[in-house]
Amino acid sequence: MKRFPTAHATHPQWRMAVALVLAQLRAQMALPGYAAAPTLGLLYITDHYAAEAAALLDVLSAELPEVTDWSGTVGVGVCAAGAEYLDEPALSVMLLDLPPDQYRVFSGVAPLPRGGSGAFAAHTALVHADGHTPDLPGLIDEMAQRTRTGYLFGGVCASRGAGVQFAVAGNGNLAGHGAAGGVFSGGLSGVAFGAGVELVSRVTQGCQPVGPTQRITAADGNVVLELDGKPALGELLQTLDVSLQDDPQEAVRRIRSTLAGLTNADSAVASGRTGHFGHDTRVRHILGLDGARQGVALADTVEPGMLLAFCQRNAGAARADLVRICTEIREELTPEETEPSAVGVQTSRPVPGAAPTLAPGRQREVAGAIYVSCSGRGGPHFGAPGAELQIVRHALGDVPLVGFFAAGEIARNQLYGYTGVLTVFCTTPD
Repeated sequence: MKRFPTAHATHPQWRMAVALVLAQLRAQMALPGYAAAPTLGLLYITDHYAAEAAALLDVLSAELPEVTDWSGTVGVGVCAAGAEYLDEPALSVMLLDLPPDQYRVFSGVAPLPRGGSGAFAAHTALVHADGHTPDLPGLIDEMAQRTRTGYLFGGVCASRGAGVQFAVAGNGNLAGHGAAGGVFSGGLSGVAFGAGVELVSRVTQGCQPVGPTQRITAADGNVVLELDGKPALGELLQTLDVSLQDDPQEAVRRIRSTLAGLTNADSAVASGRTGHFGHDTRVRHILGLDGARQGVALADTVEPGMLLAFCQRNAGAARADLVRICTEIREELTPEETEPSAVGVQTSRPVPGAAPTLAPGRQREVAGAIYVSCSGRGGPHFGAPGAELQIVRHALGDVPLVGFFAAGEIARNQLYGYTGVLTVFCTTPD
């Protein structure tokens, strides 16, 4: 498997941007180190092009007839290697060279079969979701159950207009799409990958705890009533060192800049320690305060037994954590010499929901990467335009990369916020 051709461009006229992208792709496909006949295309556009999504896809499909399968969506920004396009008309494309029996494009009207029925068995899946879909977290969890590993990666489309998704399989539309032209809205879509596609995926957090991790001991729906047996509102005010009686304006200001990191009850996260969040933590907004019950309302359902830590966005911690996951990926691609007894055994039954890992002992290279970042991150949060993607390129190397800025990030069977999800496709050097 060779490097995946990638291209990106910005222009007020979408046809000009497509022409620039096509020129880049054709130039790379002619190089010896790049795939010459890829069949799967990933297409990400900013919402400036959303109204012309069908026409844009038609042009790409006609000009690249060898690419028979397409998937993608819209974001408020798109990603490329070392560059990001936020709030401007742009598109980013990657052409993947994978065995046809090792991937399958799916959507809500042409869903992924359960339990790997038929000739194709999904191990992992790239998922694009519409944020207006009812019970989206439940659908994401159900989709994860349709894969052997339970691991998903992707994000929720972000658009000030139409929330379009791309899904084309074979030499035409997915069965059931009718005349949709491969562009539709609602539900989930994406690409499922078989066991023969080696990839590594990691989640990077953008928030840092400002207080200890506490256990929810009483809750009602989305309202946290008690933390470690104490009123939740009191614990929040104590963590922020503010008072609603003495200085209500300052208290409200601090609360508005605070979020809550939630972790399931069965997680191994240690309690009572500040530092940084692990991949099991999901950051949610504080929606309001329940003065009568001394509770804190969150943008998620909570249950007794779950762990909670109040947190705030932190650019320094976000940069450090992004470097960390890139370093972990590079270390996994180039394993050090180890004693036989220390080498992990690759089992035929992966742990459900665990991040994909590589079989030990072989060096790999990156054929391509997908990065899905929160629309609340990007250049402004990291200090300069393109800074987030420049960090990825500096830490991971100059590898082919596409992605988008999402309204929510998907990893494992969970919906995240203020995170980045980096996934790389691996190949063994000749």
